[in-house]
Amino acid sequence: MFGSLLKKFRSLFSKTSTHSDIYPDEIFLDSTNLPQFDTSQFEGRIEKPISKTTLFFVGVAFLVVGLIFSSKIWVLQITEGEVYAQTSENNRLHHQLIFADRGIIYDRKKESLVLNVRNESEIFSRRKYSEKPGLAHVLGYVNYPLKDTAGVYYQEDFIGKDGIEKLFDDTLRGVNGIKIIETDALMNIKSESIIIPLKNGNDLVLSIDSNVQSKLYEFIEQTANSVGFEGGAGVFMNVHTGEILALTNYPEYNSSILSDGKDSKAIASYVLDTQKPFLNRVISGLYTPGSIIKPYVAIAALNEGIIGPEKSILSTGSITIPNPFFPDQSTIFNDWKVHGWVSMREALAVSSNVYFYSIGGGYQDQEGLGISKLDKYMRLFGFGKPSDLYPDIEQNGTIPNPRWKKDTFGDSVWRIGDTYNTAIGQYGFQVTPIQVVRAVGAIANGGTLVNPTLILGGNGDKEKISIPEKHFEIVREGMRLAVTDGTAKGLFIPTVEVAAKTGTAELGVRKELVNSWITGFFPYEDPLYAFVVIMERGPSENLIGGLYVVRQLLDWMAIHTPEYLDVSTINE
Repeated sequence: MFGSLLKKFRSLFSKTSTHSDIYPDEIFLDSTNLPQFDTSQFEGRIEKPISKTTLFFVGVAFLVVGLIFSSKIWVLQITEGEVYAQTSENNRLHHQLIFADRGIIYDRKKESLVLNVRNESEIFSRRKYSEKPGLAHVLGYVNYPLKDTAGVYYQEDFIGKDGIEKLFDDTLRGVNGIKIIETDALMNIKSESIIIPLKNGNDLVLSIDSNVQSKLYEFIEQTANSVGFEGGAGVFMNVHTGEILALTNYPEYNSSILSDGKDSKAIASYVLDTQKPFLNRVISGLYTPGSIIKPYVAIAALNEGIIGPEKSILSTGSITIPNPFFPDQSTIFNDWKVHGWVSMREALAVSSNVYFYSIGGGYQDQEGLGISKLDKYMRLFGFGKPSDLYPDIEQNGTIPNPRWKKDTFGDSVWRIGDTYNTAIGQYGFQVTPIQVVRAVGAIANGGTLVNPTLILGGNGDKEKISIPEKHFEIVREGMRLAVTDGTAKGLFIPTVEVAAKTGTAELGVRKELVNSWITGFFPYEDPLYAFVVIMERGPSENLIGGLYVVRQLLDWMAIHTPEYLDVSTINE
């Protein structure tokens, strides 16, 4: 029994000394003093087992990650499988725009004025404009499709910016198509397929004759450069249909340069040019008309019955009226020369200011129209409002009247001298050449105001002026007399009978500059075309102007385009 107790005691002692007196770390306590001791290799340390808690959290983490990946796989393959399949398909199937060509623009004789040309390196055509001078303001220019640095087109269409390109942008512009290109992993094209077909734009046939228009431009340019005019413009219009045969402005821009947009130096020169090459003078140029207003004053006087065509008025070179503020002084209104006794036809032929002072504002025993009726009749003939040839940029012009004077100068008093000056197209009178050609066309055709058009067969709207034909006939006779015996004698040519009215509008206080006008129609007996040419801001002492331009053009047309001078051949 004692022996068994001793064994238990020894056993108890042995356990106590193992757990209490000797620890594993103490065994290696002095090992730190050993040479080559490397703690990074766990020398001198006992590897302990991973705890159950750590294992639990690691297991949970793996389970969460597994669930996340499983759910994502479910989304990719089941929930959004079709979407990603389509995206994957599109990675090898590329959509590409197929740019439609704009319509071709022709003149009335089917000569192409604007074509489409495409370089191998480009996916859309560029516009190729005729190199003939004088066409820019009619044809206009475009902006090409634009893309960003990544090659993505943010402007997919051509944008018409001026002229026909802008006016008929919807007609000329096509509808782009789309094709699918299949490529392999190396981006080699395997196949192509069109899914949306393109539709090219519609062609346009203009009413203009490009040869006539270019020659008109050349004669205006030559006259301006030789004499010193700042610019010029001209337009020829069919008096029955409103079709424009020629419409040009000097100076002009280059349509190709503006469309390409690359020649910054040339574009900057246009912007800085004081002669305003961007200005379409025919529709947006505002000019003092001078004596070309007189035919409409004559028709108004006849229609109001204030004078007969045979009654003569004496022009001694001026008229004198009392000054209402200084009774001992008089105000003198000059004629450009002494004309003697002139009837209406003769007054138109020699452009007598005194005659039109008298019937416009009244003088001595001659009753005048007065400013209200002058304003009324000018508007009947289309002055003071746009023709709608270019709806967005046409100017209205100005017909002087008391309200205009008050708004402009703050002066509510309208004086007789204001009426006199308005009756001869001076004072604040301003018109555009397109207004003038419409108005003279109405004289030529017997009282129909037609809207001009640049499209062949366009037949613009018409407005009948309620004035008897006999009054128009008197004025036509006076304008023909101006060619045979008066101020427009330079147009007395054997190839076609012309009726015309000249005008020289003085500019500025010193009157050192003038606008030189010529307007009229031909053939005289059966009018077909009305015309107007203005040479802008030239020296007042010069005797060459708009009439000289028209004379040169008619001489050229008699040789190269005689069909326009003979009404019997115009429809052949």
